[in-house]
This record gives sequence, structure tokens and C-alpha cells, in this order.
Amino acid sequence: MNLLDHNESKKKMAQLYNEVSKELFGYGTTLLRVTVEDHIITFQARHRRSPRSAALEGEDPALKQEVDFRLSTVYKRKFREKLEQELQLNIEAILRDYDASTQWAFTNVVLTENQ
Repeated sequence: MNLLDHNESKKKMAQLYNEVSKELFGYGTTLLRVTVEDHIITFQARHRRSPRSAALEGEDPALKQEVDFRLSTVYKRKFREKLEQELQLNIEAILRDYDASTQWAFTNVVLTENQ
């Protein structure tokens, strides 16, 4: 069994995910599931809706979409740094998709094959 598939490892990864969320948005997730399969770790998260985000969406939807994209890029970088530093993971890629209308985010961490 993969060492990352243990409950303690999943709890630590969820904690790191929420730390980045709190750092960027001011609060953590409302729901977070971590699954590990082979060399891919998947985070299924439901985020809280930010009042600032809702206000921006009403005023300038294109700008809000650009801000969401930029924040997702920052999120991936910061999350990668935490996973590599605190869990010594060798990460090949982090893929993240966020749906603003439902507040769902899926983040896939692809580990190098020789992990």
C-alpha cells in the first residue's frame, strides 16, 4: 500500500490544502476529500463564496474570471511548495479546476513515477 494512502498522510495533506486556502482567501473549505491512487493525489473541495468575489462578479464578470484564474495559479504554486517542503513529495504537475458558480475545486497532484 502507498504510504500516502494512510489516514494520517491524508489528514496532513488536507491540512496543507486548507492552510493555503486560508492564506489566500481568509478561510478554509466547507468540504474536503483526499484520495490517493497510484501516483495521483486528488483533492475534491467545496469552497466558501467570498463576498468580494460575488460583488466583483456582479460588476465585471470578465475581471472576476481573470482574478479566479490568477488566484488558482497562485494556489497551485503555494500548495506545491508546502507539499514538497513538508511532505518531501516529488511533484511532476499540479492540475486544478475551479467552478465559481458552484464553488467546487478539483486539484490533482501528479507525483513523479519514482515516488
